[in-house]
Amino acid sequence: MTVTTPEPADVRVDLEPEHAEIVSATLPLIGANIDAITSEFYRQLFTNHPELLRNLFNRGNQAQGAQQRALAASIATFAKHLVDPDLPHPAALLSRIGHKHASLGVTAEQYPIVHDNLFAAIVTVLGADTVTAEVAAAWDRVFWIMADTLIALERRLYEDAGVEPGDVYRRLRVVGRVDDPSGAVLVTVRAAEPVNFLPGQYVSVGVTLPDGARQLRQYSLVGVAGSTDLTFAVKPVDATADQPAGEVSTWIRANVCVGDLLDVTVPFGDLHTDDLAEGPLMLISAGIGVTPMIGILEHLAAERPDTHVRVLHADRGDTTHPLRERQRELVDALPEATLDIWYEDGVTAGVPGVHAGLLNLDGIELPVEPQIYLCGGAGFVEAVRGQLTARNVPAERVHCELFAPNDWLLD
Repeated sequence: MTVTTPEPADVRVDLEPEHAEIVSATLPLIGANIDAITSEFYRQLFTNHPELLRNLFNRGNQAQGAQQRALAASIATFAKHLVDPDLPHPAALLSRIGHKHASLGVTAEQYPIVHDNLFAAIVTVLGADTVTAEVAAAWDRVFWIMADTLIALERRLYEDAGVEPGDVYRRLRVVGRVDDPSGAVLVTVRAAEPVNFLPGQYVSVGVTLPDGARQLRQYSLVGVAGSTDLTFAVKPVDATADQPAGEVSTWIRANVCVGDLLDVTVPFGDLHTDDLAEGPLMLISAGIGVTPMIGILEHLAAERPDTHVRVLHADRGDTTHPLRERQRELVDALPEATLDIWYEDGVTAGVPGVHAGLLNLDGIELPVEPQIYLCGGAGFVEAVRGQLTARNVPAERVHCELFAPNDWLLD
């Protein structure tokens, strides 16, 4: 089965007027303290349930505060949508969270754990005098509306995948490994039966690290659906002055060999590539964000070779450009496809279709009413979305994938 994106049920009508009034009145206070609340929440959660940090949550994101900021933004955004009738339904927010939860095997039974520790954190930060019974009841309602909506969405995702809730991992054998010149590693695992998925979807991979922790990460699929073989791409993240090394990506680079067994989930992901049939396409990526675009190009080459598609990619240089040759091969195989590349180092500028500097849409002709798929780091995605907005591209035509927790993208 192929996991698509069910539409979340409308949630606005579920917040009672008396609760909406209290939430509206206390939103500024919660917003002003949301970072402290989420930090305290995770501190209490991992104190009470240390196994969650070791075996479910991304320790790297926790150490850098990325997950805390994403949770804070999710709660604040959802609450605003509940109390402001002029705001649209937060379907994109819920869909991103729901697919990520499903890929991690999150179940309904885990939500009360989150609830109890979150509300304990709210009281710790704001004080019991501020968090009156009425305030607690109103925000409790917000939490459970959001949680119940996600639980229902995740249940449908599990049903679409043909698995029981949380039972998403399969022990699969590695049948191929290719070390790309860019440093990326392509790993192919073999399932017992053919696996269907949408272009741009991902799998979670679980590995046991030297300290015994079981860490999970998501990697985009780069092959064509319908085979027993699944190929995903990993770009190892080495330590820098600003961030630690990627625990799982560097472990995969150092340890995974043909013949090994890996825990791999069924595919999930909400890049909305069911819209591929609706008009011309633009695929815009940076760095390892090229991988879901490779998946889309593979699909087009196999199923819709006459599609009009503009492919834009940005990277530090041609030596760091993941899957560079495969991307060009796929574009060349599509008669209505074009490729433009921006390299920051400018070394190969002057080669047809290669530009120096950062990706810039000035001078790039946009197709009429395109569906646009965008993937890369937070700064890149935000910058390109801004350029597209300046070119009057409707937000509903821009489908984003971000390989990190985020806050600004939740609006």
